[in-house]
Amino acid sequence: FVGVGGGNDFQWCFSQVKGAIDEDVAEADIISTVEFNYSGELLATGDKGGRVVIFQREQESKNRPHSRGEYNVYSTFQSHEPEFDYLKSLEIEEKINKIRWLPQQNAAHSLLSTNDKTIKLWKISQRDKRAEGYNLKDEDGRLRDPFRITSLRVPVLLPMDLMVEASPRRIFANAHTYHINSISVNSDHETYLSADDLRVNLWHLEITDRSFNIVDIKPANMEELTEVITAAECHPHQCNVFVYSSSKGTIRLCDMRAAALCDRQSKFFEEPEDPSSRSFFSEIISSISDVKFSHSGRYMMTRDYLSVKVWDLNMENRPVETYQVHEYLRSKLCSLYENDCIFDKFECCWNGSDSAIMTGSYNNFFRMFDRNTRRDITLEASRENSKPRAILKARKVSTGGKRKKDEISVDSLDFNKKILHTAWHPKENVIAVAATNNLYIFQDKIN
Repeated sequence: FVGVGGGNDFQWCFSQVKGAIDEDVAEADIISTVEFNYSGELLATGDKGGRVVIFQREQESKNRPHSRGEYNVYSTFQSHEPEFDYLKSLEIEEKINKIRWLPQQNAAHSLLSTNDKTIKLWKISQRDKRAEGYNLKDEDGRLRDPFRITSLRVPVLLPMDLMVEASPRRIFANAHTYHINSISVNSDHETYLSADDLRVNLWHLEITDRSFNIVDIKPANMEELTEVITAAECHPHQCNVFVYSSSKGTIRLCDMRAAALCDRQSKFFEEPEDPSSRSFFSEIISSISDVKFSHSGRYMMTRDYLSVKVWDLNMENRPVETYQVHEYLRSKLCSLYENDCIFDKFECCWNGSDSAIMTGSYNNFFRMFDRNTRRDITLEASRENSKPRAILKARKVSTGGKRKKDEISVDSLDFNKKILHTAWHPKENVIAVAATNNLYIFQDKIN
């Protein structure tokens, strides 16, 4: 299966799993977002309890020069707390909806994290030295009597145990009436956008008390509401371009140079519906849960309930590639509607060279599609095959009556085990997959 480098086939193997083995999973421990930073050296996860856990990749050791570093916990901090909106009598939960890293400018790292209402800019810095030998205070911190100081000394820096600190630098609040579903850092690295169900706002990273509303689809009469915004993202190279997707399965590309309020899109991407396949569930399953630009900026990928589509930005009338993620669930839509699974929001991601894409499914399965060879594979994140360097076996789901030995029947899939959040290392074949409260890390078998 081709990955970042392209060319030869290779196999994925298990690398690590982070998380508790308990059968009873606490709601607060469920991972709600996963994101690599720009270098891939750090990996952040957010959970429903409002915590952010950052993993750092260990450096390659001299004893094992060919072994690639594992990711170990670097910092854990409480990003959001539960709040209560007294005006609306609404509880605001602490769940982290999205994390986005900012490009590194100095020794410290910065990231944005958001819950339903409030976005925070966090600085993650480390200290491994402390100053000693002050003139005006003792070693325990008490001030000395200035009249007793008879000589001056030069303070010195002494090594200490590494300490990682996370401090909130900015809090961007009170700008969203509805729940925030997306944040995206712009390519100018000075601004970012945030989107809720009906509006998209543009922020400056230095200014917390105001933002610019650039999209507003709220009708004058809320009874006329026909669609909501489901995701939004900035273009990776053009800071004036962004896209947002809707629950009707459409994508709008907007240019901020055209107007201050981007109510009229520059491009409108929509695939015409096949009338023969129309059903009661058509509108629900066509809702787009995620949209991602390719690293090159030429393509974008959208994920709806049953498929992943790749669009060329120069062609609006249909996608250039469509990949079926779990077509075998089409006959199960009725029961998926009854248990609310049909409303699950799956994310998708590109590999570093845009040659492969990945997205999640049920039963802790996740799917990969090779864009060059059109091959695809289904893999499973489970503790059963979590021996270090164990090669992942391709999984198959049988839909017919007769089931082959290695296949799993579509009726025995566990819909409570779902992979909604995945991330791909920006430069290497290393992937992070969130399965409930466990974070699985897989890598290729080259080493």
